[in-house]
Amino acid sequence: MRPTEEQQEAVAAVTAGGPVKVKAYAGAGKTTFLRMASEARPRSRGLYLAFNKDIAQEAQRKFPSNTRCRTVHSLAFGSTSPDITRKLRYPVEPSHNLAIRYGIGPLRLPTTIGKTVEFTTAKLGRMVMDGMARFCSSAQAEPQAWHISVDPLIDEELADALRDELLPHVQTLWRESTDPNGVASISHAVYVKAWQLSRPRIPADFILFDEAQDADGLMLSVLRAQSSQVVYVGDPYQKIYEWRGAVNAMDHIKAPEKGLTESFRFGPAIASLASRMLRLMDEEVPVRGQAAMASRVVRHAAPGEIRPNAILCRKNTTLLAKVAEGLQRGHKVAARTKKEELVAFIDGAERLLAGQRTHYPAALSLFENWLDVQEYAESFAGRDLQPLVKLIDEQGPTYLRQLLAAIAPEEAADYVVSTVHKAKGLEWPIVTLADDFRFRREDDGRETLPTDEKRLLYVAMTRAQGTLDISAIDRSLQAVFRDAGV
Repeated sequence: MRPTEEQQEAVAAVTAGGPVKVKAYAGAGKTTFLRMASEARPRSRGLYLAFNKDIAQEAQRKFPSNTRCRTVHSLAFGSTSPDITRKLRYPVEPSHNLAIRYGIGPLRLPTTIGKTVEFTTAKLGRMVMDGMARFCSSAQAEPQAWHISVDPLIDEELADALRDELLPHVQTLWRESTDPNGVASISHAVYVKAWQLSRPRIPADFILFDEAQDADGLMLSVLRAQSSQVVYVGDPYQKIYEWRGAVNAMDHIKAPEKGLTESFRFGPAIASLASRMLRLMDEEVPVRGQAAMASRVVRHAAPGEIRPNAILCRKNTTLLAKVAEGLQRGHKVAARTKKEELVAFIDGAERLLAGQRTHYPAALSLFENWLDVQEYAESFAGRDLQPLVKLIDEQGPTYLRQLLAAIAPEEAADYVVSTVHKAKGLEWPIVTLADDFRFRREDDGRETLPTDEKRLLYVAMTRAQGTLDISAIDRSLQAVFRDAGV
């Protein structure tokens, strides 16, 4: 492929030295640019950093010999004492055991909606574990109270008191995790955090940091401390991992910026829609499609008219409903999701149906019984749960377990159903978007989308190569565009 003028300008910025950030839109040839940047510095030691092992291995086959392709985890693992990393093999301590060992007892707290939430020993133990996980993705040297997440329905003053009470236990768990003789097993995040705190020096003349918009505070602090040149490459409008600590390096890094705006994934029709989404996010520079590539946006398709390669959903609950719908029609359906999360929802529903409280998953932990869940699913706030609640009511939990067992491998499926998070970085010829994206009507009657939802929808739209079916959300989407004047 002939380098574009944008790619050549970005390579020139890299060869000039100093930190550089490159804003690369969906499908805009960033891997080609990164390879070109490595080739432009043949006598320098390069390091390409990816979040995913498969991506790093694929890059190693494409990049020149002067550039190693690694993941952050592989760098950290190789620099950490085996006395610590061997704890990865320790059995994971159940959260209720940890709470009992730390002397944490159950408690009940009122919520802002008039209900009372029970914090069992298991739930409190899990909050301690989650608090340490958040600390491990941060730049802080010690766990802080704000690393502990408390249900937003709890009054803020009570939530702060609970954080202060649990913080010493998070600190203890961190000490145990990094003590070779400690009883705690560790996750991979622990040795990465220990590596960051050791102030590592990465042996490279230049570092190419891919998907920079998904970086957490920890990784940014490591890269900022390097004496080597760092090239940050990413798309700020594809930042969809805030829940795991991503802070968006594209906003935080002060460096000369270049752009890759020409997408090689789709044609003008899809590019035009994606550009409207960008304008909705106050981005004036559009994404440009390939004039020679035929693409279309379908706004009003009848059921069954479009035969997609992928159906993209916002929520796991919708995903399972779409899988059920496909299997009932005799389709071979694959699913890109964590099955254990769906199993946890089914388990929780089963307990509520039996008249028992459940504390996991979080989506069901506030409800006293299944009737409460049904009523909530009928409300505007609970509409995401509606497809799955309906399935459970009509077919029962046993049917859903059978459903999960019937999911086909992707290579043998007619199509795949995926959450948008699991679809990131992928592409398909024909993509259909589900109807579970969270549109919101303001008090003045305007139709809007929350900021994180705009990014999620942008990522979903830009997975399509030839046909993008937005029939399920077109009315709401057009209202958002109209009311925002884009």
